Amino acid sequence: MMESISCCKWFLILHLLFTALVSAKHHGNPVNELVNIINQNRTGGKLPQLNDNAGLSCIALQYVEHCNCTSNSTLKCKPSENDFTEVFAPNCGVELPTFGTITGRIVGCQSKYVEPLEAFSRILVRDHKTLSVLRDKNHSEVGVGLIGNHHGPYFWCVLFSNDRINSTFVLDNGGKGIKQRKGCYSGANIDCSEGKRTKLFFLVSIFSVIFNIFI
Repeated sequence: MMESISCCKWFLILHLLFTALVSAKHHGNPVNELVNIINQNRTGGKLPQLNDNAGLSCIALQYVEHCNCTSNSTLKCKPSENDFTEVFAPNCGVELPTFGTITGRIVGCQSKYVEPLEAFSRILVRDHKTLSVLRDKNHSEVGVGLIGNHHGPYFWCVLFSNDRINSTFVLDNGGKGIKQRKGCYSGANIDCSEGKRTKLFFLVSIFSVIFNIFI
């Protein structure tokens, strides 16, 4: 009887650990997931997929950091056009001779974090105007930035370019000199900093439950 209870106990522990690991993976880098959603929407409209450009994505993150979220979840952004080449590109380590053309911009904010699919449909692509920007046939590359904290708000920014793939917004030294301090951007192959905190909080919570119930 005791052996049966012990087996059930360990089965439940393993199940909780598996759930924690799946959730941690899910919260890795939501901007990469948003790029996939954007490309699925484009291919659904018989348009080519866009290349995920890390340099353009980092600039998107830099840009949206200078925006304010209003009460109706719209953005007021302060940066000037000169800031893209004089501030954002150097901060990201984008080689200035490779700074390309930004052909479209979609921004949005929300008081709390939402999953990428909901962010796409409720925050970013809410009308025909933004949908037409997304489905512009001249786009060739995309970059997504996201920044926020546990208390909100969360800011999303999508930038588009029509330059030749892999020839513009090139990160100096392959981007190795850029240290991500907050937020996240697509194409970087690193976890979102906010996601890391979410992941840690979730894992600590699961282990706490296990300890209190079973140990």
